Amino acid sequence: MKIQQRMTFHFTYQLIFYALIILAITLIACIIYFQNTTNSELRRNFPVGALQLIAQEASSKDGTIQISPKWDKLIEEKGMWMQVVNVEGDVIYEVNTNSYDGLSPSYSIAQLLDIQETRTLGTYAVQTHLNFAFNVPVLYVLGYQSSDLDQLMAWFHEYGQQGRVSSEKLPFLDQRLRETGSYLQVINSSGHAEQAIGDETYLQKGYRPLDILAIQQSPSNYDTNIVAHRDQRSGMTWILYTRNPAGGPLKHPAMDTATRGLMWFAGLALLLAVPLSVWHGYRYGQPLILFAGWFERMGRGQYDQVLTAKDKRKIFRSNGTMRNRYRLYKEVIESFYQMADQLAQTEKERERLEKDQREWMSGISHDLRTPLSTIQGYGYMLESLPEQWSQEEMRTMGATIREKGDYMLELISDFSMIHQLNQGDSIMELRKIDLVELVRCSVLKYVNDATLSEYQFHYVGEERPLWVQADETWLLRLMDNLLSNAVKHNPPGVNVTVSIGRMNNKACIRVFDNGKGMDEETLQHLFNRYYRGTNTEESTAGSGLGMSIAKTIVEAHGGEIHVQSKVRQGTKIEIWLRRAMF
Repeated sequence: MKIQQRMTFHFTYQLIFYALIILAITLIACIIYFQNTTNSELRRNFPVGALQLIAQEASSKDGTIQISPKWDKLIEEKGMWMQVVNVEGDVIYEVNTNSYDGLSPSYSIAQLLDIQETRTLGTYAVQTHLNFAFNVPVLYVLGYQSSDLDQLMAWFHEYGQQGRVSSEKLPFLDQRLRETGSYLQVINSSGHAEQAIGDETYLQKGYRPLDILAIQQSPSNYDTNIVAHRDQRSGMTWILYTRNPAGGPLKHPAMDTATRGLMWFAGLALLLAVPLSVWHGYRYGQPLILFAGWFERMGRGQYDQVLTAKDKRKIFRSNGTMRNRYRLYKEVIESFYQMADQLAQTEKERERLEKDQREWMSGISHDLRTPLSTIQGYGYMLESLPEQWSQEEMRTMGATIREKGDYMLELISDFSMIHQLNQGDSIMELRKIDLVELVRCSVLKYVNDATLSEYQFHYVGEERPLWVQADETWLLRLMDNLLSNAVKHNPPGVNVTVSIGRMNNKACIRVFDNGKGMDEETLQHLFNRYYRGTNTEESTAGSGLGMSIAKTIVEAHGGEIHVQSKVRQGTKIEIWLRRAMF
């Protein structure tokens, strides 16, 4: 297959594939949307919402109610029963009633009013929905066995006395309620709580009267189930609160029809996408062949031969204007020239980075190899003839091994920190902090360190807060790096002064020491990663990454860091943060 035919074929099937993906995503999104909308409505308002949907979908023919068999199946699967009562009080439709006792084929006005008011029918909890779709009122009654209601009735008969919980049996009922994570309220006829027993979690929620009605109407909106029993003799109402476990999604019977309609729509869209894809293949395939040749030459590094004389004759007319089929790609053609130049520059930058990486890895390898060699040597000595070494010699060996290990751990920790900082703002959790308090506490930590008693630390700054948007953890690391460097690289007796101020909507932190300072070469390479020298024979204190980490932290906060130093004249470090809030 020639390149022209292959490009056209590939472009065509890719467009068809993209069209299929788009249609599939659209189809799935529509189905998920309808399912989520309907299922969430069912879950949120079940069984009240289910009754409303059943009533909306029900139809009447010759005075007979007709309901989808799928609803009947759903009601049976949920272990419920349903009756439809007409205006005369007669049951004209019922589902799964044979499995339940005590259900009547007709109801009186008093029975219906009692059902509406108490939401119970005998031992069953019920939900009702009054519908006027057939020009006359029709009552839908959905009943189910409620274990919570049964438990409440059992406790009422076992512990109740004149509508209240018997004081002698109160501790026993309280224990049973707490074991089940439940809560019981006894409310008088005026609506005031007479008794409150059980798990105080529900008491802290402080349900209002309308909240209780809302939970009964839409139980899945809340994490609480509520059942109630009213004692007719005393006028007291017992309300039992229990946890509402999360339920699974319910399926809507009308979804099958909607799914079939969406599938037909998707098929029609696919038929229209095929000729459109073929046209796109011929329309845009030819220019892509030209671009492929350019990429091939660029892949070989021939950046000065991107557009040949033959290509120019294809793209431009004799008068210098661009042919119509390529005019759409005018910016692309121009970008190729810019890309070739940028790639040449990038190649040079890549070579430079590879050189820096090799040098950096060489230094890392050296600094890891040196302490490892020491640890390995002492290990062999202790392994071969441990009885020949005195306690003092073994203590010295152990201290040396620990120091070398601490150094390697610090080095690895700094590598990890640099990797995190390279991720930029993704690791920064900016919030409003008082920079004055942060700096003061950082200095105070070094002042109170007994091991640094030979170093003098001073804090100079105003007492009023200086608020900035910053990551407190990283700023604390920044201060620790600066202060520890002043200790590591200066002899005992040095004075370290830390001051803080504000100027032109910027916060400034200054760290000054009167130590031995730095020469010009060290100052120029101070912020280069791993610039510390590779001699670890004298000391393993510091990984050589501290100032590089400090600079990265400052820049991640949108700030700047400047260092001034001369040999035997000390070092001054200034940090400017731009996120100050005065």
